[in-house]
Amino acid sequence: MEYKTILYDVKDQVLTITLNRPDRLNAFTHTMMRELIEALDRADEDDEVRAIIFTGSGRGFCAGADLSGGAGTFDATDAASDFELEVQRDGGGQVSLRMFDCKKPLIAAVNGPAVGVGATMTLPMDIRLASDQARFGFVFSRRGIVPEACSDWFLPRVVGISRALEWVYTGRVFSAAEALEGGLVRSVHPPNELLPKAWELAREIADNTSAVSVALGRQMMWKLLGADHPMVGHQLDSKAIYAMGQSPDAHEGVQSFLEKRKADFNMRPSQDMPDFYPFWRERKFSDETEI
Repeated sequence: MEYKTILYDVKDQVLTITLNRPDRLNAFTHTMMRELIEALDRADEDDEVRAIIFTGSGRGFCAGADLSGGAGTFDATDAASDFELEVQRDGGGQVSLRMFDCKKPLIAAVNGPAVGVGATMTLPMDIRLASDQARFGFVFSRRGIVPEACSDWFLPRVVGISRALEWVYTGRVFSAAEALEGGLVRSVHPPNELLPKAWELAREIADNTSAVSVALGRQMMWKLLGADHPMVGHQLDSKAIYAMGQSPDAHEGVQSFLEKRKADFNMRPSQDMPDFYPFWRERKFSDETEI
């Protein structure tokens, strides 16, 4: 499959998706939105992919929406707008929602400026690492718009409401050091060490874990963020432990531990998820806001 705005490279069970518009600091377009969603669909069906790393070509991660269309960039009624939203859907939000449902661990290796949707698209990813050259900015108030890509849901859950509001209110661009201090990123690295560190983390997952356990655990954690009581977790945990306890991977995991050898897990997320998966209620888009 050929892509115009991203690179898709699988090596040793790790997929690297590279935003690839370096002449525009990898600015986000409708084509990039569509290709990212297609790439995630493809990765979910490929059991050779155990973890996904996102990074950017050149000196930037993603400079946000491509503003080359001028003042009408965000105006869906303007012919210049790249946001051809038949039902007024935000493109970044469609990518975030697809990441939210992904079965594979998502790791951001933020190599340079990550501004606007370049910052918000990392929020549904599970782990964020940054180069010390990276800069972040939730700049929407400085462009006369509002946070997008479901970041009004994700950002407070990642960094807390007070820090999220400070960054959104000011719209300032801030350093990787501030992102680390605020809990947005896990760690900061020299540029030449960023991808090797992300790769090391992806390999730790790929080399030592059950793909189905990771896929199920990812969705259990993300989908329960809005639960109103730990009983919801207990009910889901009970189902999952019962289902996985009978599985070949659970038998192999225990037996390999007892025999002091590396486990050989063979279950595949594409076809071996428990019968109760997906366990959440699918939400359909509507122009009527539900809170």
